[in-house]
Amino acid sequence: MVRYLRPYPGMAVATVTCAVLAQLAAFAYPRLTQYVIDDVLGKGRADRLGWAIGGLLGAYVFRDVFSSLRIRLNNAFEQAVILDLRKQVYAHLQRLPVGWFDQRSSGDLMTRIIEDVNVMERLLIDGTEQGVVAVLGIVGVLGFLFWINPLLAWIAVIPLPFLFGGAVWYTATAGDRYRDRSRASSAMNALLMDNLQGIRQVKAFGREYHEDGRFHDRADALRLGTLRVMRAWALYNPTMSFIAATGTVLVLWVGGRQVISGSMTAGELVGFLLFLGMLYQPVSQLHSLNQMAQSARAAGERVFDILDAPAENQSLGEGDSTWRAAGTVEFQDVFSSYGADRMVLKGITLRANPGEVIALVGQTGAGKSTLVNLIPRFYEATSGRILIDGRDVRDIPLQELRRQIAIVSQEPFLFNGSLRENLMYGKLEATAAELEAAIRAAGCEDFIGRLAQGLDTQVGERGIRLSVGEKQRISIARALLKDAPILILDEATASVDTATEQAIQGALERLMAHRTSFVIAHRLSTIRSAGQILVMEGGIIKEQGCHEELVRHDGPYARLVRIQGLGDYLEVA
Repeated sequence: MVRYLRPYPGMAVATVTCAVLAQLAAFAYPRLTQYVIDDVLGKGRADRLGWAIGGLLGAYVFRDVFSSLRIRLNNAFEQAVILDLRKQVYAHLQRLPVGWFDQRSSGDLMTRIIEDVNVMERLLIDGTEQGVVAVLGIVGVLGFLFWINPLLAWIAVIPLPFLFGGAVWYTATAGDRYRDRSRASSAMNALLMDNLQGIRQVKAFGREYHEDGRFHDRADALRLGTLRVMRAWALYNPTMSFIAATGTVLVLWVGGRQVISGSMTAGELVGFLLFLGMLYQPVSQLHSLNQMAQSARAAGERVFDILDAPAENQSLGEGDSTWRAAGTVEFQDVFSSYGADRMVLKGITLRANPGEVIALVGQTGAGKSTLVNLIPRFYEATSGRILIDGRDVRDIPLQELRRQIAIVSQEPFLFNGSLRENLMYGKLEATAAELEAAIRAAGCEDFIGRLAQGLDTQVGERGIRLSVGEKQRISIARALLKDAPILILDEATASVDTATEQAIQGALERLMAHRTSFVIAHRLSTIRSAGQILVMEGGIIKEQGCHEELVRHDGPYARLVRIQGLGDYLEVA
């Protein structure tokens, strides 16, 4: 974690320097107090009292000026480090494979990026600064104590081994407690995010009370995890305070006997006791830092679980930004699996020529989505090769590869922003003319024209303020704007009614024109004109051919046509 401090050596040194100077100024208080008691009050030197008080006031001004400067530097330092850390975590998240996200909830990842990064930052900045200052303070105060009175100094250090032993015990036992609390916090946040995103379903099924109970269970687990941490701290912290207090009591006992015997002045004892407080205070601070460190350790494990996860196995660099694929796509004996025990695709071999439409049909789980997701390398093939214009997709930089592919999915995703921002996601540098042409080709101009703010209309989270058909047309326009030579339509009309499908179909045909298109469809009426229809079953291509060939074959495809009540489509020329 220390590497996040390295870019800011000036800030780190300046912060610690200010803290040390403020600490040194605080050393004036015990010495001046001893002077006032012994040399001013004890000898009746009223003329020196004003100078002593003025010196003490000056020391406090010096201390607090540097404390203020330290706080300002520390805040700038901490915000710079936390920005770097968040940027790195977010950037790495963007480069993780899609399969990594399949195994984690969004709420858990949000907790890691927001809460866990904050906990790490507290240790990185506050912990580093306070730890350095506390250690220097302990060393400096011990020097003063042995200089003032070696016997009392040896008595003062008697509690230190016990304090160190307590810290070792707390550190050794704290890890599981803090991990459990972090996991409980993530579980609660994951449920909260899931519930907020599914609020319509909650209300539709009348499950408000059910969700109350689920949230209570998660929140109660967090409460119990937090109490477990606090119970250990409630035992540890007062015990350490008591052990430190015994040192003060022992010093007062022995020092009081020295004052009575005349071997030590009252002012020297008071000054020693004040220095002693300055010894045990940073020791106590180190115990608090230990608690912070254990919390940060648990948080750090969760953050570095992200940072240490292998990114997609090829750089997201631009590659050749001028290359545009002709559109030939080949699968050569491709196998793909989810884990070691679930083979999804088994020996897929096919060829799509430039501009050809490849339709994929079959039951749910047949492997259709997995097949098309291998083209942009959302997932990696287990074996075999996938070629675009003769180039293995594994040899094409990911940015260059994905520039060649546009995707319109069954559930179009819109970001929480304006229509214009969502459309231009397909091409950030698009001109107004290009944007208008894409809108017109996708059939969006009518409903956009009815909106009071037009393209500046805010669509809401996941496009909630638009209908399903309107979102789908925006998704089509976005794909048109990207103008990629290869197109993937993953059941693009499955979520709309028949009338909306007919309205969208024209936009889809314009989108597919002159592009190599892979179309996953359950409604066979939409893919009759496809150049090739692949009937998939159990991860293999069961049938392959055009509509007429497959109908004549009277196999699985013809049965699907009959099941959907498309008798007219069985009539072939």
